[in-house]
Amino acid sequence: MLTVFVVSDATGETAERVVRSALVQFEQPQVLVVRRGNVRTAEDVHEVVLEAAGVQSFIFHTLVSDGLRREMLEESRAYGVDAMDLMGPLLDRLAHHLRLSPQERPGLFLQLAERRAREIEAVEFAFRHDDGQHVEDLSQAEVVLVGVSRTMKTPTMLYLAYRGWFAANVPLVPEQAPPLALDALPPERVFCLLMSPSRLLELRQARAAYLGIPEEPYASIEALRREMVFSQQLAIQRGWQRVEVTGKSVEEVGQAIVLLLPDAVHPLSP
Repeated sequence: MLTVFVVSDATGETAERVVRSALVQFEQPQVLVVRRGNVRTAEDVHEVVLEAAGVQSFIFHTLVSDGLRREMLEESRAYGVDAMDLMGPLLDRLAHHLRLSPQERPGLFLQLAERRAREIEAVEFAFRHDDGQHVEDLSQAEVVLVGVSRTMKTPTMLYLAYRGWFAANVPLVPEQAPPLALDALPPERVFCLLMSPSRLLELRQARAAYLGIPEEPYASIEALRREMVFSQQLAIQRGWQRVEVTGKSVEEVGQAIVLLLPDAVHPLSP
């Protein structure tokens, strides 16, 4: 029986699928496929080749490190083991046409897949937790934005979500007590968005005209001043972080929030 060693510096799942896809082209092949993942040192390579040398075998590897590929070539020749390099020729050809050097980072494809999956989950989470929805599971949020109406809560939340943050937003209304779920959150994860009453007035007036609703009291300058005072005082009392958004883009506000987070580390950073 032939033993095919699938060797990778990541999980080896993709390489194994390639091998098994090729094997289905043969009728009842007597083959044992053995996957050896996380091969990242010269010693790891030596151990795999030594194992393969003890049986009828073939090594199929997808090592992204040029140094490890050379090590595999030397070791397999020394022990008389047939080894096929799938990644090296492909990286060389792509480097030639792209005029770029490969990063040689093991597991990068899996990291990108995980990054994309998290982004999708974060966006779904944001839409479920927009405008104070589902506050019962607000504890799952990494970032919670609070503020009065039209202070950029939703667009900023979505900006963060599309970058992998589990974000939610909760409106603050002077006549209503904030949901109790906010009290259970670490205050450093809650951000109160503040805006000058004059700029907020412009946005409220435009919103009222669009919806065809009366401007009073929704777009009253006196009411807006009271709302701003209310939100600032509440933020101070609860220890929430305050972010001034007047005259800023969504990107600027989102980036400022990320920098203010306790760890200041993006959840998708390698």
